[in-house]
Amino acid sequence: MANLSITTAAADQIHRVLDERGHGLGLRVTVKPSGCSGYSYVLDFADEASNDDVAFEEHGVKVFVAPDALEMLDGSEVDYVSEGLNRFFRFNNPNVKDECGCGESFSV
Repeated sequence: MANLSITTAAADQIHRVLDERGHGLGLRVTVKPSGCSGYSYVLDFADEASNDDVAFEEHGVKVFVAPDALEMLDGSEVDYVSEGLNRFFRFNNPNVKDECGCGESFSV
């Protein structure tokens, strides 16, 4: 069974965004072919769960992952970080073999 963990910082941000929107079940994460290294993460709101989605719940929030992305995301940690003026979700993914220089894409 696949595993995905959610840090408290990521959970706090997901809560904040869902509260601002006024609705939603959680965060949806998938991957798509993109960039110079092969794949990129795609984030969206999950307003409803698909029958195929795998839901991970931690710290009171849910992250939904499509089955075709599970293998690439297995063992990952979803975090929310601040670097200077930038704030963003970061994936600490043990399956990544290489990343592009700008950090937008990865290969497994």
